[in-house]
Amino acid sequence: MVLGPPVAIGAGVGAALGVAVVAPAPAVFLIAGLAVLTFVMFAAARAGLRLMRAHRPTVIAVGLAVTVAAVVCTASAVTILRPFPPREATATPANVRYLDLPTGSRLAYVHVPAADSAQRRDTPVVFLHGGPGTPGEGIPAGGTELAALGFDVYAYDQLGAGRSSRLADVTGYTVARQVADLDAIREVLGAERLVLIGRSWGGSLAAQYLAAHPDRVAKVVFVAPGALWAGAYRDGGVGEPWTGMKPEQQARYDRLTSSPRVLAQALLMAVAPNAAHALVPDAEADSWMHEVALSGRDGTSCSGAPSAPPHDNPQGFYVNQMTNRDFARMPDSRPALGRVRVPALVMAAQCDFVRWPVTREYRDVLPSSTLVDIQGAGHAISTDRPGLYVELLRTFLLDEDLPLPGYTAAEPPPGRWAR
Repeated sequence: MVLGPPVAIGAGVGAALGVAVVAPAPAVFLIAGLAVLTFVMFAAARAGLRLMRAHRPTVIAVGLAVTVAAVVCTASAVTILRPFPPREATATPANVRYLDLPTGSRLAYVHVPAADSAQRRDTPVVFLHGGPGTPGEGIPAGGTELAALGFDVYAYDQLGAGRSSRLADVTGYTVARQVADLDAIREVLGAERLVLIGRSWGGSLAAQYLAAHPDRVAKVVFVAPGALWAGAYRDGGVGEPWTGMKPEQQARYDRLTSSPRVLAQALLMAVAPNAAHALVPDAEADSWMHEVALSGRDGTSCSGAPSAPPHDNPQGFYVNQMTNRDFARMPDSRPALGRVRVPALVMAAQCDFVRWPVTREYRDVLPSSTLVDIQGAGHAISTDRPGLYVELLRTFLLDEDLPLPGYTAAEPPPGRWAR
């Protein structure tokens, strides 16, 4: 009988997960799990009591089963069913606009037009944010300077992130959907080709777009990019921003990632993502992701200082989880990229948490690429070395000599952090 409660709880959890696969409504899969838990506890208790020759074993077993079920319900109510407090909604900045794309996505974006319309260039610049699901706020660093050079400059919140729309079916968050959205943006802008500037995951997205539509990209800049193809880097092989946290930050990170509700959500994400979405809706999950990101942000620069001031543009938990999952399962895009002749600039940072082989692979795979080593910068190059960052963008897009030589060695640059 001692084993009855843990066996019953395990059976209840298994039943809840199984039912969640076919019925993602929390009321359905949670009640199913509770029913199985109660029945298994009753059966185990009655069998044990009969072996002990107890008087009225069925009645006692019912009482024990109901008691265990009540305890589990009470504990769940204050843990698994207790929502993480969502962040307060803030006013949308006045310069934010929206695009309704034929893909079904409604995307928030900001735009800085070319300063001199008479000198406007044919290829708009589109900034791609990181994450997936980690947008910036406003025009990214360098955007205003590029507009002064005659480029129309755009930055948008990818589907599932920021102020852009969320999907009811979270399995729709895929790399292909993000690529399709980007191409739809190109069509809306009426541009034959784009200049892409992708930071972190935005670099990965730019690479996937380049593999799919090489004739639609004029130039591309990869800023501390994520994996070129995620399948080559399993189990954290890309690098993690959480390794440089201070003790108090680590403690907060551990609290946020080990709560029973988060663990329940993680179990559901593994087998029934839409059930996880129903249990923990977007506003709550996005707020939680924001707090987790703040815990690790100080470990992404050389100095340990915050990489950039926090902002109010919401993060996207489910687009992060599902797009990363899809990215890891995609076919290898590197053979296609090896045939692309689009000029590419790869910015590698001395203190980037992204591992050196991940960054170097962009240079090694893309035949028309140049990699530059930026000392004194972490993952947020534009924050740590703003002047150099803007000058690299300017000279690359204008076909002038870069302010740094290309780095051609296979080994890491001097002083590169070993993560």
